Amino acid sequence: MTGRATGRAPGPAPAERIVVIGYGPAAHRLVEGLYRYGPHGRVTVLGAEPEPAYNRPLLTAVLDGTLSAGALRLPEPPPGTVLGLGVRAVSFDPRRRLVRTADGDAHPYDRLVLATGAAPVPPGPQWTRGPDGRLAPGVRALRTLADGERIAGARGPVAVVGGGVLGVEAALALRRSGRPVALVHRGPYPLDRHVDPRAGEAVAGRLRNLAVDLRLGRTVAARDDGGAGLTLDDGSRVEAGEVLLCIGARPRVGLARAAGLAVRTGVLVDHLLRTSAARVYAIGDCAEPLDGGAHGPGTGPGPTGRVPSGGFSSAWDQAEALAVLLKGGRVRHRGGHGVLRLKAPELDLLRVGTTAGADETVVLGDAAAGRYARLSLRSGRLTGAVLVGLHRAAAGVVRLHQRGEPVPVDRLALLLGEPPCYEAGPPPGTALVCHCNNVTGDALAAAWRAGARTAAALASATRAGTGCGGCGEELRARCEAWAREEEAG
Repeated sequence: MTGRATGRAPGPAPAERIVVIGYGPAAHRLVEGLYRYGPHGRVTVLGAEPEPAYNRPLLTAVLDGTLSAGALRLPEPPPGTVLGLGVRAVSFDPRRRLVRTADGDAHPYDRLVLATGAAPVPPGPQWTRGPDGRLAPGVRALRTLADGERIAGARGPVAVVGGGVLGVEAALALRRSGRPVALVHRGPYPLDRHVDPRAGEAVAGRLRNLAVDLRLGRTVAARDDGGAGLTLDDGSRVEAGEVLLCIGARPRVGLARAAGLAVRTGVLVDHLLRTSAARVYAIGDCAEPLDGGAHGPGTGPGPTGRVPSGGFSSAWDQAEALAVLLKGGRVRHRGGHGVLRLKAPELDLLRVGTTAGADETVVLGDAAAGRYARLSLRSGRLTGAVLVGLHRAAAGVVRLHQRGEPVPVDRLALLLGEPPCYEAGPPPGTALVCHCNNVTGDALAAAWRAGARTAAALASATRAGTGCGGCGEELRARCEAWAREEEAG
């Protein structure tokens, strides 16, 4: 294997050999957890990409230069990890417990974890070139760091196909970079798999105000051979020299299927993330729960058999749970915490929980200001919420949902983010700000007092904002508030 070890494990290593196929954020989180929960056996990671692990959910920030490619890098794996970069697994044998790689090496294992992710799915043959299904010239997907750098380096008008989380974030990032953008989406409004129609209308209005050319309820009928534009199903035209596909992806299950594992759309896993083969597990976009719901919202194959673009938090939850399980702990994976936060400074959107089973609904609409809120309550407690353009309310809403606390009687104060929405003052410092890395307000305040005076410095000190990136605006807002407090004395 062409790879490298990042150090030696402290003390004598147990005989347990764990091999991880894939080195995306979920695999990285798993490897960190295995080290953290100890004891430290031999962990081998086989990553097909030549790049070290990076924060894939933040790729849209590369499109407009908000973040450099280097800023997306995740920390080095723990000491003792055997890391193979650019090493592609070609098969594994569950009976012999052996993984073979393209360079001819064989890797025996005691436990194997599949974290192979998902691959973009072109909607038709006009998007590909050649029998191997490679994307045609001028057609891009945003799945790798190389994809992000290529798109960022291009100029001219671009058509984004797909109005899910990734499509909306990409369209906004490309507009920030100064490029003309058209967003083609077959649904009636953007983010229709995540939010209700009125929230979708608020999102659409904000996109139009930012000069994104929205083509809703439309699909692509044809693409020009020269790549100069698209013809939609109603005969209208979109002029664009480049097309960015953001229509979801299919789980990479080839290795699992060839090894005889149970596969539906993804690799089938139970509530303990076990596949149908003994000592073989799966996490992230390649995994599909047997009961169809263990991933939590936004991740795992959807009704079309595709992984919705933008899903991420549940993959980290799975990785954390599996690390505990593989080290002998007890846990039942029950899916993600259900928080979706759009990562775009121009459009603040939060979705948390579910509207199912609500016995009370509170709706606030302010079309002129582009603001909308929908709170779903059961027995006076929050079961779900959608907020658009209400940044000040987000922290309080997440806190109420996270803790299961009663919603204050003054619903309007809650939605406007006013102090009365907290019966005992502002949110306590123990409330989570970064759900991906379990970072509280107290931890951020301590890092600020220790000298971390920017959002980037807070992220470096606490790892807040280095997961899905949804709390990035909150970090910036806290820095500004603390700076104002210091100036005021």
